[in-house]
Amino acid sequence: MTKQIKDTYQILATPSEGEYKEKGSKFLAYAYPVRSIEEVEYYQAEVKNMHPKARHFCYAYRIGIEGDIYRTNDDGEPSGTAGKPIFGQFLSHDISDTLIIVVRYFGGTKLGASGLIHAYKTAAHEALDVGEKINRVLSDIYRLTFEYGEMGNVLNVTKSLDLNIINKTFEAIPFIEIEVPRSKIDQSIIDLKARLLQISTEQIDEKTTVPFCKIDKIESDD
Repeated sequence: MTKQIKDTYQILATPSEGEYKEKGSKFLAYAYPVRSIEEVEYYQAEVKNMHPKARHFCYAYRIGIEGDIYRTNDDGEPSGTAGKPIFGQFLSHDISDTLIIVVRYFGGTKLGASGLIHAYKTAAHEALDVGEKINRVLSDIYRLTFEYGEMGNVLNVTKSLDLNIINKTFEAIPFIEIEVPRSKIDQSIIDLKARLLQISTEQIDEKTTVPFCKIDKIESDD
């Protein structure tokens, strides 16, 4: 049985914020869409500049379609009372490519471990709950380089297959670049070759080439 490829996951569309107050302490949550550790570090510095007098900057991030790049940090709070509850909200909201920083202003009264867990969890939840979510689709980019006389044919075929053209040039050596969701790549390339050659998909295999249209994978969306 062929393993189904997962190519879609949920991310934040734009930054969002949440807040929770308890016994004088204030917990301000900032959620950001991120794709790299460099972005994480940028937003950490930005939030610290926004709150120079805050006592704690606890955070968690999760990156990738499987969420396999992640980290939690309690920033001086008792172990497990801040970073993990924040991270748990990524799982509850089924979201990745996201950083949440919760800034705490201490109000003078200790909340205890359970109180801290609830506070950081709730602040993070509020930030994600109000944030707009969108689906990110992982795609591969293919370049179709063709003979000038075949331009109309190639464009008509890609349009008929609803293949998304993201780049094109019709100069000396014309080509177009198409974006194909990973879960549809095998079938899309088979359909493309069959339509261009005007044969059935059953006649297409891995060795099939199109004499007047070179099909090359040039980029992956990772």
